[in-house]
Amino acid sequence: MRAAVIREHGGVDVLRVEEVPEPKPAADEVLVKVLCAGLNHLDIWVRKGRPGAKFQMPHVMGSDAVGVVEAVGAEVTHVKAGDEVVIYPGLSCGHCGACARGERSLCASFGIVGFQRPGTFAEKVAVPAYCVYPRPVHLSPEEAGGFVLAYLTAWRMLMTRAEVRPGDCVLIHGIGGGVAICALQLAKQAGAEVIVTSSSDEKLSRARELGADHTINYRKEDVAGHAREITGSSGVDVVIDAVGAATWPIDLSVVHKGGKVVLCGITTGAIAETNLQAVYWNQLTLMGSTLGSMDDLRRMVKAVEVGNLRPVVDEVFPLKKVQEATQKMEDARQLGKIVLKVSD
Repeated sequence: MRAAVIREHGGVDVLRVEEVPEPKPAADEVLVKVLCAGLNHLDIWVRKGRPGAKFQMPHVMGSDAVGVVEAVGAEVTHVKAGDEVVIYPGLSCGHCGACARGERSLCASFGIVGFQRPGTFAEKVAVPAYCVYPRPVHLSPEEAGGFVLAYLTAWRMLMTRAEVRPGDCVLIHGIGGGVAICALQLAKQAGAEVIVTSSSDEKLSRARELGADHTINYRKEDVAGHAREITGSSGVDVVIDAVGAATWPIDLSVVHKGGKVVLCGITTGAIAETNLQAVYWNQLTLMGSTLGSMDDLRRMVKAVEVGNLRPVVDEVFPLKKVQEATQKMEDARQLGKIVLKVSD
């Protein structure tokens, strides 16, 4: 079968489409024929290599996908061949206390499809049976292919961790990214007032079309100062941050007393200074967030279906153009999800 693989870590040029053996599902796994697969920033870190992470080469990339179940293992009973599914990419032990509560992303052995095991940028992928979930019927294959990871991450940040309520003011950094766009859609559905940032006026204009109440070009304006003007000097209730080191000082200065900062990514770096006085004096709550629980997934999918929300797809590339697709994401030229069309 065809798959986008790496045989070594490095730049975009190490990512190639090759013929690799078709996976065989274990007793507790399912084999899925992949229709479309979404790109995520995780793919960049996997390709470049992370300290301490080991990969069996060649390694198949990708964490998001939509497809059709082609075969199931002997122990699998809740899905069958022919079912249309999306991939929940979280991997866990299945028997610890966190897993028993459905909190798979809190498992000590938590991993992600496409990182700890072969991924979804392939004509077929084998995953544990708990990793498949019925495809929302109103989504096209292209929309569903880049659906789960970004929406679920945004849902957990907003609803589970920050507990956003109607009337809250939410600041979202870097509105071009997939998680940021999903957070905008979900926050508006929840009744929040939303401020978004970007260095691109074009992206900010598109964000307003998607419902953003206020936009800030961080190349031209002071984000914290402008946000405080918007809120009548009080500051925002919640900050959603997938950027990391570059925005961390802004986060601490833009939330009001008792506010919340939720972090899910470090695209600008993992090390940042923290004003501890601001944290304790303003009684801030700083939270990390990764993917989501099975209950988060169920609630998120229901909210998307009820609200008829659709992922914003920036561009669809054929699998053979995976290098071009990845370069566009790495250059931050997209607004929304970049998707690979793998099979018909």
